[in-house]
Amino acid sequence: MSEIKIRQADLSEPVVRSLVTELLAELSERYGGTGDDTPIGETDFTPPNGMFFVVDDGERLLGCAGWRRHGSDAELKRMFTVRAARGRGLARRLLTGIEESAREAGCARVILETGDRQPEAIALYEATGYTRIEDFGYYAGEEGVLSFAKAL
Repeated sequence: MSEIKIRQADLSEPVVRSLVTELLAELSERYGGTGDDTPIGETDFTPPNGMFFVVDDGERLLGCAGWRRHGSDAELKRMFTVRAARGRGLARRLLTGIEESAREAGCARVILETGDRQPEAIALYEATGYTRIEDFGYYAGEEGVLSFAKAL
């Protein structure tokens, strides 16, 4: 088995786009529609505005996540682990990398929106020190939306 690495990536890379498409398909299964209609700008995950990371085992990408600036905070977006790689602690490692990157960039907190149909994500966030905050993002006020934050 190859060594698993978390590396910075460009959202425009075809293999990264494919992984994000897989993520959106799963969100669509859970919620309907496109999966996530949150507007994402071309430079949202480009330093100094943010960063995007992938989990790479040398053969394929197993997960991804990015952060983008939201005032003095880093907003977590596109957090995902492929089904076949779940339960191996990859999401926790990826989240730690996101937090370190955002801290180094001077962000005060990591904030995020998730939905009530993602119990495994909610469990991860709560287990790693995230607490509920007032809804803030694109889906603020929508039924089932849960917003979280963690101070860096």
